Amino acid sequence: DPERSGVSSISVPVPRNRPTNEFNKYRSPLVSRYASKEMAYNFSDRKKFTTWRKLWIYLAKAEKALGLPITEAQVAEMETHAEDIDFAMAAEEESKLRHDVMAHVHTFAHCCPAAAPIIHLGATSCYVGDNTDLIMLRDGFDILLPKLARVIDRLSNFAEKYAGLPTLGFTHYQPAQLTTVGKRACLWLQDLAMDMRNLQRARKDLRFRGVKGTTGTQASFLQLFQGDHDKVEDLDRMVTEMAGFKKAYMVTGQTYSRKVDIDSLSHLASMGATIHKICTDIRLLANLKEIEEPFEKEQIGSSAMPYKRNPMRCERCCSLARHLIALLADPLQTASVQWLERTLDDSANRRISLPESFLTADIILSTLQNITEGLVVYPKVIERHIRHELPFMATENIIMAMVKAGGNRQDCHEKIRVLSQQAATVVKQEGGDNDLLARVQADPYFAPVLGHLDNILDPKTFIGRAPQQVARFLSEEVRPLLEPYKAEIDVKIELEL
Repeated sequence: DPERSGVSSISVPVPRNRPTNEFNKYRSPLVSRYASKEMAYNFSDRKKFTTWRKLWIYLAKAEKALGLPITEAQVAEMETHAEDIDFAMAAEEESKLRHDVMAHVHTFAHCCPAAAPIIHLGATSCYVGDNTDLIMLRDGFDILLPKLARVIDRLSNFAEKYAGLPTLGFTHYQPAQLTTVGKRACLWLQDLAMDMRNLQRARKDLRFRGVKGTTGTQASFLQLFQGDHDKVEDLDRMVTEMAGFKKAYMVTGQTYSRKVDIDSLSHLASMGATIHKICTDIRLLANLKEIEEPFEKEQIGSSAMPYKRNPMRCERCCSLARHLIALLADPLQTASVQWLERTLDDSANRRISLPESFLTADIILSTLQNITEGLVVYPKVIERHIRHELPFMATENIIMAMVKAGGNRQDCHEKIRVLSQQAATVVKQEGGDNDLLARVQADPYFAPVLGHLDNILDPKTFIGRAPQQVARFLSEEVRPLLEPYKAEIDVKIELEL
């Protein structure tokens, strides 16, 4: 059962043996190739239409409790058939009625003849449509948040392990002052922590549309309860609580404000930007052969170039993250053109943009978890790159050491400048190694500091407080953020590529 709790593993299945006729029609790769079973189910027809039936049951129970002539037998009949959906009948009814909600009202009524008169009593289509969407958004966040926590946990372990490993920093993708591998990972973690807080807030801010009627005035329910405003408010509150929400939106049109969709999808798009940046960084570092994503023993990087180890997981994340970012345009434009109490031009768009945003976010988080669980670091390659650039970066340290030994700063600066230009010519024009250090050692002017060059050129003297920053950041900001998800942190990812 996809709704069960305590799932011990997550898989991203690729169907292997579908019926032949299944290959004759388009199937979204978000579901058929990538997404987890949990998220695919969350936006499935079965989840949607069983939720409609649950909402009709909540409404009937609350109306009965508040005095409307609804019997226990009618409610029991609805509960018995809540999962018993004849999809073929519903499709046939919709082809006749051209109305999906009424098609399912009739289908539900067919198996609940005693309850038929009170199903959907006083409600409008958006009672089930919008409230179900809000439930799916809430449950979607509940699937994503533990996955994001696992990514943060894996990357935190990585940052801690390599907190003190010096590496070249880059600005403009040009070699800059040293940082550490762990400190760079903390830059990624800081963005992911912001995404975590954003998703938590968006999930917490979600409310229920509740029981509001056709244009949001609750007029039909006021008639049902013969003008008793308190009972109408009680009805709204009771159904909201049965659906698992603490609050309902106090005012709505026929729909809840479509700005709610913007709020939800904007944070998913923002997370997409974070993951695109992280995976792009890993791709750049893979080109330098400093860090690589996991690579399977029998994985093929290229059909023509057997030596290649392509960062295909990161490329997948970047590819799908672009889609996630682009989807934000849909709710922005939809909210801007909702006329007065509502128009129906939102419906077809939201059927695509809401599920696809959550499915895409689900996929890239699962893939990123797999990446962060198996990142490979090559310290010797990193060390070689440092040795190639460090002599240039150490020139100021050499000058200061010479001054301490009694030298003149301006004279030393000029000596170093000339030698640096000569070394740069060897590197850039002749394709040779950086020989600045050898030039310094060969010049009698620098004799006073030659005995200290090893210390002056120790990479760990160039990383500042990076290790201390990593330790404090993980302790004070990252680990506390993971506390609510401790029970779900150890779930492993099974990624089919």
